[in-house]
Amino acid sequence: MWTQEEIYEQIQMINGSESPSLVITNATYLHSIYKKWLTGNIWIHQDRIIYAGEEMPEITKQTEIVDATGKKIVPGYIEPHVHPFQLYNPQTFAEFAGALGTTTFISDNLTFFMGLENKEIFSLLDQLKELPFSFYWWARMDSQTALPNEAEQFNPAEIKPWLLREDVLLAGELTAWPRLLAGDENIFATMQAAKETSKKIEGHLPGASEKTLARMKLLGVDGDHEAMTFEEVKARLLHGYAVTIRHSSIRPDLPHILKDIVDHKLNAFDHIMMTTDGSTPSFHADGVIDKCIQAALDAGVPPIDAYLMASYNVARYYNMTDMHGLIATGRYATLNLLEDEQHPVPTDVLSKGVWLKRDGQAMEAFPTVDWSSLGQFNPQFDLNEEDFTFDHAFGIEMVNDVITKPYEIMLDLSQETLANDHDESFIMLLDRHGSWRVNTLIKGFAAHVEGFATSYSNTGDVILIGKNKKSMLQAFNEIKRIGGGMVLIEQGEPIVTLPLPIGGGLSNEPVEVLMEQEIMLKSALKERGYHHTDAVYTFLFLQSTHLPYVRMTPIGIYDVMKNKVLVPVTER
Repeated sequence: MWTQEEIYEQIQMINGSESPSLVITNATYLHSIYKKWLTGNIWIHQDRIIYAGEEMPEITKQTEIVDATGKKIVPGYIEPHVHPFQLYNPQTFAEFAGALGTTTFISDNLTFFMGLENKEIFSLLDQLKELPFSFYWWARMDSQTALPNEAEQFNPAEIKPWLLREDVLLAGELTAWPRLLAGDENIFATMQAAKETSKKIEGHLPGASEKTLARMKLLGVDGDHEAMTFEEVKARLLHGYAVTIRHSSIRPDLPHILKDIVDHKLNAFDHIMMTTDGSTPSFHADGVIDKCIQAALDAGVPPIDAYLMASYNVARYYNMTDMHGLIATGRYATLNLLEDEQHPVPTDVLSKGVWLKRDGQAMEAFPTVDWSSLGQFNPQFDLNEEDFTFDHAFGIEMVNDVITKPYEIMLDLSQETLANDHDESFIMLLDRHGSWRVNTLIKGFAAHVEGFATSYSNTGDVILIGKNKKSMLQAFNEIKRIGGGMVLIEQGEPIVTLPLPIGGGLSNEPVEVLMEQEIMLKSALKERGYHHTDAVYTFLFLQSTHLPYVRMTPIGIYDVMKNKVLVPVTER
């Protein structure tokens, strides 16, 4: 917000006694309320729009003048459902997205919330506020897995400080909604606290029936992003949900849903938003929200509606049109200058008054964020022969990247190496502090991976996979040596390494470099038999209990459908 002194200085620019820092002249800009292209001049001082209209300031002696003749200007794009921890970190992903016109994130807090105390997290959030970018946050109400101490961490007393922050806009996403329907008092109380603090509540309702949508609406859920078909979008709109449609690496639903909306003449674009839903780095090679806008344009969505779905609709839903989504007096000076309305990748990007891109070239506008509070991946323990004991009668079979089911193990598990003529591999989930482990087989991952280790997972615990127990041990030792990441071992040597030095789960590389590393890793896994879409999601969601059917979690192998532990962890 602006101080009284700053506001009175801004008023003097209207009065004609002070000059703004920037004026964009001959501007053809999208007015989000009129839903029309207007022409005029946009006065900006530092990070705020002082005036947008036909007038020019009386004094321009200290003003940068930018002639926007021939350009179309739209509000900065807003990503309403960001998981900013998909190997990239919030800063590097923001810097990458910003140059493509996405200048605001509404972000998941789960990685922060599960790893740090609130005081440390809030210090990080305050650092991120200083970037030439707009960060807003969720407040998670459940862990998305099965934890032995879930109620101690996810309860109203711990979550309420988040809900009291102005930069926290919603509670959710709520993946544990079956627990809520069954009467979970913690989640219900947290939802009530969210309502009391005027926060939205985001559901996570894949495949929900109409009656389930009605039940969750009665409980207070405001929006959902899990519609996978046109009919599911209609059902959510019917019950008054705000609908966010995904365009992600494992759920690229947006293009076909929007095409169906256009074909069926469902005039509901005012109530629709778009998200890339935490896609892995390489999916973003051709954009972030600009990519979603392009998909909308290609589907036949009217251009003004396409741009409003990416800006004003989000701002209006989250009650922040006083700052975002509208090119008008008093808002943040956050604008995208386009070649024309058919090309959503901007030629120039202004975010909170700072140029992130000029004449097609990204600027170095982002200072470094200190991530040291997230700690280092430095396990103070070693694995031994006993840790590689596999003796359970059933394993986990992959149905796709993220959905699993149990299967009966018929192999001799006492051997050191499994044959390469089948797709069953050893798998271990290992507590990052060395307190416990969960061992079984995984079917459908790959046929020729000797040893693989990752410190990137939903809970920050370690996953080891491979045909060879010795190679799995070598992979674990290698991620210890490099301070966290992903390592593929073959014939005793690391053949692909993806370092994640920030807490063992995040890269400090620019997203463009990280894309190359990710593609190299995925290509190596594919060559060795991984045939699903996105291996990074496999590692992330192996522990996630919002997906069927059996998961490896910090309390053991867990049957999601029956809500019970099938095999408890082995204490070390």
